[in-house]
Formats: sequence, C-alpha cells, structure tokens
Amino acid sequence: MKAMRPLLLAMIVVVLAAAGWLATIATTRYGMATPVLPPSALVTMGVIAVLTLVMGIRVLRWRNGKKKTLLSPILAARTLILAQACAYAGAVLLGWHVGIVIEQLRIWTLRSDQGILWLALIMGVGGLVMTIVGLVVERFCRIPPEDMEGGTGLQDRRHGEAKGEGEYAYRGD
Repeated sequence: MKAMRPLLLAMIVVVLAAAGWLATIATTRYGMATPVLPPSALVTMGVIAVLTLVMGIRVLRWRNGKKKTLLSPILAARTLILAQACAYAGAVLLGWHVGIVIEQLRIWTLRSDQGILWLALIMGVGGLVMTIVGLVVERFCRIPPEDMEGGTGLQDRRHGEAKGEGEYAYRGD
C-alpha cells in the first residue's frame, strides 16, 4: 500500500473549498440555508479521530517493541486504512468549510447572525484535526527501514528489487 501524498490532500482541500464557496453563494442567492454541517457532526468527527489515534497507538507500541504479544496483520492493515480514510475525510470537510468561511467573511457585515461563520470555522478545525490524525497514524503504521530484511528494504521476490521507505509491512517476530 502506498503512502498518502500531502499534495493530493492539499488539492482536495482547494477543490472542495471552491465547491463549498460556490454552494454557499448559490444557497445565499436563493434564500436557502448555508450548507454547513450541524454541531452534532463534531461528536462523530471526534469519535473517528480518537478511535483512529487509539488504534494507531496500539500499532506504534507494537512497532517500538513495547508490547510482547503479536499484533494481528489484519488489525494493522485496518488501522492503516482507517488512518487514510480519516485523512481524506478530514481534507474534504476542511475544504468544504473553508469555502463557506470565505463566503461568510465576505458578507460578515451584512449578516445579523454570525453563528454560521463560527460553526463553519469549528467544522474546518475538526476537519484539520482529522487530517492531521490520519497522517500521524499512517506514519505509526510504517516500519522503519532498519527493521526490514537486510536493513535496506523488503525484497520483491517476483522482480528482485528492493522496496524502500514508504512501504508498509508487518513484523513477523
């Protein structure tokens, strides 16, 4: 499995910021509600981020040798997938709410209720936290090159080439 690219996450944020900005303009123009998530979504975002972090810490403790029991490779793979999904979902939420904030700042003085702006800011921060947690936990799932066979990387037996840093594997101690 390949590592996430921060540039791709940044592009997702930019594209979704434009989409959120356009959606906010359209809803404001037609007198509809601003497309921001409700406050209850913060609870869901928090639970996902905490669960990802807890699972990542389990993998990190095993990787650093602090746990004597063998870690299930399936659990490690699920943790990695959850971390990547958390980062991508966080980037989407961050981008969408950044677009809303940009439009709300433009009409700040015209609105009597600034609650939507603050809610969008908080949701954007929640998306940023999810993205950071996903990236950090993904790093937890990476085995250092010195722990791999021969110290230079895993050998791909089909093609005879070494897989270097950035690859994911599990220790079979």
